[in-house]
Amino acid sequence: MTAVKTAFTCIGKGHGSPCLPATRDEWEKLRREPWLAEMCARIENGEEQLKHRLPVWTPHCAAFNNNHRATADATMPLRRLMLDFDEKGHTDEIKARLMQKSPLVVLLIEESVRRGTHVLVELPDGIDADKAQQLMKEATGFAPDAVVKDVARCIYMVTEGHTRYVSERLWNPTPMPSPVGEGQGERPLPSPVGEGAGERLFKGIPYASIIREWWIRNGGEPQEGERNVKLHKLAVSLRSICDNRKEVLMAVMPRYGLPEAELRSIVDSACKEEPKGISKVMLQIIDHLTLTIDHSDDDWDDVAANDGQSSIVDVQWNKLPIGLRETLVGVPAPMHMPVLCSVLPLAAAYADQVEVTYCDGNRQRLGLMSIVRGDQASGKSVCKNAIDIWKRQFDEEDALARRREEEWRERKKGRKANEKAPDDPKVLIRMVPVTVSCSTLLKRLKNSSGHCLYSFGEELDTLRKTNGAGSWSSKYDIYRVAFDNGEWGQDYNSDQAESGVVRVAYNWTMLGTNGAMRRCFRQDNIENGLSSRILVAEMPDASFTKMPKYGRRSTEDEARIQEAVTRLRSFAGLIDTPRLRKAIEEWAEQKRVEAAKDIDHVKDTYRKRAAVIAFRCGVVHHLLTGKAHETKATIDFAKAMADYCLAEQISAFGEALQNQYADNGEGGRRHGSNHTIFDQLPPTFTLDDLRALKRGMCGESAVRKIISRWYRDSWIEKADRAHWKKLATGNL
Repeated sequence: MTAVKTAFTCIGKGHGSPCLPATRDEWEKLRREPWLAEMCARIENGEEQLKHRLPVWTPHCAAFNNNHRATADATMPLRRLMLDFDEKGHTDEIKARLMQKSPLVVLLIEESVRRGTHVLVELPDGIDADKAQQLMKEATGFAPDAVVKDVARCIYMVTEGHTRYVSERLWNPTPMPSPVGEGQGERPLPSPVGEGAGERLFKGIPYASIIREWWIRNGGEPQEGERNVKLHKLAVSLRSICDNRKEVLMAVMPRYGLPEAELRSIVDSACKEEPKGISKVMLQIIDHLTLTIDHSDDDWDDVAANDGQSSIVDVQWNKLPIGLRETLVGVPAPMHMPVLCSVLPLAAAYADQVEVTYCDGNRQRLGLMSIVRGDQASGKSVCKNAIDIWKRQFDEEDALARRREEEWRERKKGRKANEKAPDDPKVLIRMVPVTVSCSTLLKRLKNSSGHCLYSFGEELDTLRKTNGAGSWSSKYDIYRVAFDNGEWGQDYNSDQAESGVVRVAYNWTMLGTNGAMRRCFRQDNIENGLSSRILVAEMPDASFTKMPKYGRRSTEDEARIQEAVTRLRSFAGLIDTPRLRKAIEEWAEQKRVEAAKDIDHVKDTYRKRAAVIAFRCGVVHHLLTGKAHETKATIDFAKAMADYCLAEQISAFGEALQNQYADNGEGGRRHGSNHTIFDQLPPTFTLDDLRALKRGMCGESAVRKIISRWYRDSWIEKADRAHWKKLATGNL
C-alpha cells in the first residue's frame, strides 16, 4: 500500500508552535516515536503537566498562512469535525456503537492520552458543526466537548497504540470552499466551523478571551430575541482592535447559529460607523487580561513547566468564575495554585450557611484549612495580598463589633465597687488570630450564631511557638473537629476561663516555611488525622531565577471580588450537586484501585479526604458561577484540585506517615505507579512471591490481609492450595 504524499493535516511541536503541513508518512512516523510513547505513559501515570509538551495536529485544516495556526490564517480548511469525548474509559464502547451505526462517515477513532475519546468525521454539505455534534451525541450516548469545532483547533498527538479505527479516507481530505472576499485584496475567509474566535491574538491575548470578558461586562451572552442587537454592539467594540477590517471581524466574531450572510450584514453595519478609537471598556478589558496572563518572564515560565513538581495542574484562569479569576490578576502563573488554595478557605467561610450532600450520603458544611509552604523569600506574600482583599467585609463588620466590645470593657472597668457589671454584648467577631487561646476561641464560637470563623497566619512557626506549652495539641483537636463541623468544648470551675460545648465552624489559612511544616507535623503526630484534612500548596522553587513580575488589580477587579463575596454570603440551605458528587466519587474510586494495586497505604489514606477537600472547593466554584447546575468547568476544577491536593499531601507528609506505618508494623511500601506490586506478580503466584516483592516490609498478617482484599475485590481467585491466579484486570 503506497502512502499518499500530500498533506492531510498540520503538525506542531507544541500548542503554541508553528503548524507545518504534514503527510501521512510524517504523521504515522511521529506516532511511532519511542519518546512520544514514553511521554504518553508518564501522563497516564499522573504527570499531567507534561500534556502541554505533547506535539499537536490540526484535524480541521491542512495548511495555514505562514504556518500560523489561527482561523484567519487557514488556507485549506477541511470538511471534517473532530469530536472530543471527555468521559474516560469509553473508547471501545463508542467505537462499537459507531461501527454498528453512525450518522456520519467516521475517519478516525483514538483514545486520548487521558483515556477520553477522539472521533474524526466527515462534515457533509448542509450539516454544521453543532448539528454534527448533536447527531454524534445521539449515536454514541456521550456528549462531545462543544468548543472543539473551530477550524484552527488542534488535538494532542498520541501513539499509534491509541488508535482504535482508521479509514483510508483519512489520507484524502476534501477541502472546504471559502467564500470570496468582498473588497480588493481581502483574503478568502476561512470556513465558519464553530464559533469563530479561534486562536487569533491581540497583543498576545486570544480574541476568544476578549469576547468572553466583553460579555461579562455587558450583561452576558445574547439570549433569544437580542442576538443581533448584542452582536452588533460587540462588533462595534471589537472593530477598534481589528483595524476596522471586516475579514478579521468575520474571523473572530461568535456566530450563535447565525448564517454567514446575516453575520456579514451585522459586521458591515458596524464598520460603516465612524471609527472612534478603542473604547474605555475595551481598554479596561485589555488591561485586565494583560495583567492576568502577561506578567512573567521566561525564567518563571520555565519554573511552571520544568520544576519537577508532579502536582502542578491545569487550572486555567479564564475558566474560573467571578472572584477567583480576579484573584489571579497580576499573579505569576507558577503561583496561581498557592494563591487559589490560600483564598478558598476564606471563600468557603463566607458560604457558611450552605450544606451539601457528599458522595457517602452525609451532609457537610464547607470546612477548609490550607497551608501554603515555601522557602524564605519565595513570594508567599502574594497570598496575603489576595486574602487582604477577600477579607474586607469580615474586617469592616468585625471593626464595629470590636468597638462595641471595647466600650463594654471600658464600662466594666470604670464601674464603681457596688455597681452591677454591664451585660456582655456577646458580639459576633469572625476574624480571629491564629494564636487565639482556646478559651477565647470557645467564646467566639459561642457568640457566632452558627457562622464560620476564619484565621489567617503569616508565619506557621509563630503559631507553633505560641502553642508550644502543651496547647498545640489542643489546637490539633479543634482543627480536626472543625473539618467536619463537629463538637468541641471545655469545662472549668472558674469564671476566668470560658466553659461550654459548641459546634466548631472554623476555617483558616497559614503561610510557613518547609522547616516550620516539618516541626509541626512530626512522625510522632502524623497519624492524628490533621495532615489529611489540610489543603497544602507549595510555592514554586525560585532558586537562581530572576525576580518575578507582579501586576496590579484594578479597582474594578477588587469590586468583582467583593461581588463574589456577596454572592457566596447570599446562599443558604442545602445545595444539591449531583454531577460533582459523581465526578469526585469516580476520582476516589480510581485512586483506591491505584493504591490497592500498589498496596500503598499512604495514598489510600490521603485520597479519601483529598476527595472531600476537592468536592468542597468544587462547591465554592459552583456557587460563584451562579448557574443552577454544575458546569463542566466546575467538574474539571474539582478534579484538578483533587489531583493537586493528593499530590501535595503525599509530598508534604507521605514520608513521615510511611515511616510511622513501618514502625507500627503495617508495612505498605510505596512504589511508583509504573511498578505496582499487583502488576509485578506473575499470572499465577504464591504467598512467597508476594513476600519477595514486599521485601520484608510487612509482617505475615499484613500479607494475608492483602490477599484477602484482592480476593474480596475479585482481582484474584484460588488456583490450588498454594497458588493464587490473577483475574482479568478490566474490572479493577
